[in-house]
Amino acid sequence: MDELVKKIAGLGLPGILFVIATATSGGSVAAVVTLLSSLGGPLGLLGGLGLLGLVGVVGETIAGYGIEAVLKLIYTERSKTESVRFLLKEIKDLPITDDLKLKLKHHISPVVVTEPGEGPTPKTIEIVDEEASV
Repeated sequence: MDELVKKIAGLGLPGILFVIATATSGGSVAAVVTLLSSLGGPLGLLGGLGLLGLVGVVGETIAGYGIEAVLKLIYTERSKTESVRFLLKEIKDLPITDDLKLKLKHHISPVVVTEPGEGPTPKTIEIVDEEASV
């Protein structure tokens, strides 16, 4: 599984989307072929066909370990070479549940990260001089 995770992590975001599409396609070849065409880049479907061999292996790995474990390992591997801030933004935009997004974010960055504008608002305190008003 470690070799598979390293290879998918090397693909970056397309690799993550490939894992998610494979897991959610339910065996639908059309969804995978469409994704392969887009992953093939300038080579189109022919370039994407090079990844077709991974479909079976990825499917078996996801079935054996679960998508959460696979995604955590992929993001752990990617965090060695990429900015954690970039990966957190990428996770925010993934087509997965909010619960899984939170788990992935906490996995690669256990420190609580808040977006600008979030958090408590500052309190306004009024100081009154009682001696001057008497």
